[in-house]
Amino acid sequence: MDNNTKTELEAAAFRRLLKHLDEHKEVQNIELMNLASFCRNCLSKWYMAAAEDRGVALDYDAAREAVYGMPYSEWKEKHQLEATPEQMAAWKAKENK
Repeated sequence: MDNNTKTELEAAAFRRLLKHLDEHKEVQNIELMNLASFCRNCLSKWYMAAAEDRGVALDYDAAREAVYGMPYSEWKEKHQLEATPEQMAAWKAKENK
């Protein structure tokens, strides 16, 4: 497989991941962090870092909007729930490993 095709496939898989997360807004970031050690904010940071590596100006808010499909403040207001004490305890336990 040539590099261009590989890049296209990786980009398509990333777009599908974003679509999947968008279709499952009920999945909270804290759940993703507890289960997989990454969340939508992590993806935003990785996206921003990739832009910086290529000399493309992209701030965190714009990266978040690319991942969330809307401004983060709007997504948070519409879809983010308060983390439960159990979720926070699981996250703290994971952080301390």
